[in-house]
Amino acid sequence: MKIFKFFKNVSREMKKVSWPKGRELTSYTITVLTTVAFVAVFFAIIDLGISQLLNLFF
Repeated sequence: MKIFKFFKNVSREMKKVSWPKGRELTSYTITVLTTVAFVAVFFAIIDLGISQLLNLFF
């Protein structure tokens, strides 16, 4: 019966959560997508640079 108590506590805590509004959620989503795109491009450039360096030596 501990599982029921666990889910009851989870439900109680979820009611306390401050969920973002629509405009906030859009802003956060754009921030996350921009950051992911930047990191992906950054590592692609680093990978390309390392590949070019390795091709010069081998």
